Amino acid sequence: MASSAAGAGKFMANSDPTKVLAVIPARHASSRFPGKPLTPIAGKPMIQHVVERVRRAALVSRVVVATEDARIKSAVEAFGGEAIITRTDHRTGTDRVAEVAVHILAEIYVNVQGDEPLIDPGTVDALVSAMLEEVEIQLATPCTAISLPSDIMDPNVVKVVRDFDGNALYFSRAPVPWVRDTAETVAARHWKHLGLYGFRRDALLEFPTLPPGELERLEQLEQLRWLENGFHIRVVETDYDAVSVDVPSDVARVEKLLGERREA
Repeated sequence: MASSAAGAGKFMANSDPTKVLAVIPARHASSRFPGKPLTPIAGKPMIQHVVERVRRAALVSRVVVATEDARIKSAVEAFGGEAIITRTDHRTGTDRVAEVAVHILAEIYVNVQGDEPLIDPGTVDALVSAMLEEVEIQLATPCTAISLPSDIMDPNVVKVVRDFDGNALYFSRAPVPWVRDTAETVAARHWKHLGLYGFRRDALLEFPTLPPGELERLEQLEQLRWLENGFHIRVVETDYDAVSVDVPSDVARVEKLLGERREA
């Protein structure tokens, strides 16, 4: 972890460990959508929606935005949030969260995507609750049942399959499990992986040292690095289905959903 320690001067030392620290990686230099965290949604920057919703999670002790850009840090502090500057060369959000973990002690770290302004606090709590109940769980992530047949074949919808203990066997953009005998009546269930993660500190600090494998390279899914290096990932079922902002056209869809929820 020597490389992550390079940013130590940017953090305040914390000798009083936090029980559950939610970290929201937020990059300004997005190739598809530059400045995405600051995009206005219903009168607020998107990152504010994420922070406020994660704060509603009953089991989260502290929420921190981890960014490489002073503009995002200033925006977060303007609405009363906490933000810290991390290195600019992290390849994944998990690497950015790991840098935070070097300097801020916590029992559990939750990696929340900064482009999900509708993140469900209950799903965050379900993830944390599973880890608090079973101390042997080093990594956890949620899934939700796929209801649309088109999502099963969509490579942008990541599927997960699990073992009898609820641990991930594999994540794929392919339609897993594949139903071979289509002539028979088969009630196959497909599960969508949601990009929310819970980590114990030791496992999180190890991530930047793990070598990427062939499966991660082929599927372009960083969670496969854990599996290829022998880690178990507990998968927690939820009814929540993530709605992310990937491109500018997604903003209108999220604003519409926010309006419908306020009217309900």
